[in-house]
Order: sequence, then C-alpha cells, then structure tokens
Amino acid sequence: MTVHPTAIVEEGARLGGGVEIGPYCVVGGQATLCEGVRLHSHVVIGGQTEIGARTVIHSFAALGGGAQMRQSNPPGMGLRIGADCIVRESVTISAGSAAGRGVTTIGERCYLMAGSHVGHDCVVGNEVTLSNGVQLAGHVEVGEGVMMGGLSAVQQFGRIGRNAFISGLSGVAADVIPYGSAIGLHVRLGGLNLVGLRRRGIARENIHALRAAYRMIFEADSGTIHDNARRAGECWPGIPEVQEVVTFILADAKRPICPARSRRREPSESE
Repeated sequence: MTVHPTAIVEEGARLGGGVEIGPYCVVGGQATLCEGVRLHSHVVIGGQTEIGARTVIHSFAALGGGAQMRQSNPPGMGLRIGADCIVRESVTISAGSAAGRGVTTIGERCYLMAGSHVGHDCVVGNEVTLSNGVQLAGHVEVGEGVMMGGLSAVQQFGRIGRNAFISGLSGVAADVIPYGSAIGLHVRLGGLNLVGLRRRGIARENIHALRAAYRMIFEADSGTIHDNARRAGECWPGIPEVQEVVTFILADAKRPICPARSRRREPSESE
C-alpha cells in the first residue's frame, strides 16, 4: 500500500492490499478501497463508497458525494463501483439518496471517460462505456454492455437495455430497448446495434429473428408497440434476445419506449 504524503486519508477508511493513493487525494472515513485500487492525483472519495479491486481513478474525479437534489442537501449515502473499472479525469458520481434506492451502483469493467456524470440512485451494468461528457440523471438504469457516445444524456428514471448503442449528442427521453441503436438529438431507433450483436457472439439465426421481431414491433402498420411486442413474443418463443426485448417493453407500461425513425417512402415506378 502506497499513500502519498500530501494525501488525506480519514480515520476509518479501509484500504486493501496494493492500494495506491496519489498526491492531494482525499479519502473519506467511510470509504473502502479494495485491493489494487489506484487513485491518481486530486481524487476525492466521499460518503459510503466502495471501489472494487484494481479499479483506476484518474485526476479530479469526485465520487460518492451527496445527491444533487435542489430541495435538500443530503449527505452522501451509498456508492458501489465494481472491479477493473477505469474512471477518467473529472468524472463525477453521486451517491444514492434516501428518496431513492439509497445506493448508486456501477458494474465491473466499465469505462467512464472524462467529464461524464452518473447521478444519484443509478444502476449501471457491467462493461458499460460512457464516452466524454455523457450525463446520466438520477435513477437511470443502464444495462450490460451499453455504449454511449460523447455528450449524450439520459433523462431521470430512464432505462437503456442491454447492449444498446446511443449516438453522440443524443438526448434520451424515452426508454431504449436492448440491442437498439438510438440516433439523433431527440433519439429515435435507427434499427438494431448489429455491430454490438456480432461482437457479443450472438448466433446469426438469433440476429435474423431479432430483426424480424423489431420490424413487427416498430414498423407494423397497426397495433401499439406493446401489442406488437406481445405478438413478437409469441412468434419467437425460443429466441432469448427477442424475449429480452419483449420483457423490457412490457416491464413498465407507464414508461415511453423510444420509437423507430419513420421510414422513407420508396418511390413508385411511375414517379
């Protein structure tokens, strides 16, 4: 364990073997740094924060502070960051709030690029990538393997399904289905995240079924998204990716689902 002489580690902080704490860092008395955690200079760790093994935190990150809630100034509650994450410069992650889950959770092997923010009570899955300047409001849920482009933002209580892709400069005000590819300033689905599906090793026949289900759900001439999702679930009962999308859509009927972009009308032979 190595602690720079200019760093402040408050009494009560728990430090695992091989922890490195750089110059001018501040580690609060309720923090836990598991084995091999490395803090670059000027990192602030507050509240009841636990950082998983071998995670690296870069300069000027501030983790575990109180929820950013205008009506009150609550103390930092829980923050859990998984193992083998990389948190780059000036990232901010708020602790959970008494009004929410009480804990903010970041999974394992996540990459949070410079200037990104994770709000209070968020749940971020494993292997998520937040590009520079991504902003997650409070209570957001981000599934495993999601990739978010630079300066994109998610409205509070939003859901982004597993292995979805969000383009840069996008505002996400409606829930994005698993494997979806959401594009635009006010996002619309541009199809499926086919690159991500192939990288994850999803079987070719499952991708074909998922594409057919997507067309049934989002491009049908009649029926609501929820009705069409139920039909898709009945048509492809043995395809887990289709069932995941259907379950996601039907899980919370009160939440809006991000719609597909309107298809351009193909010109007829007479035009």
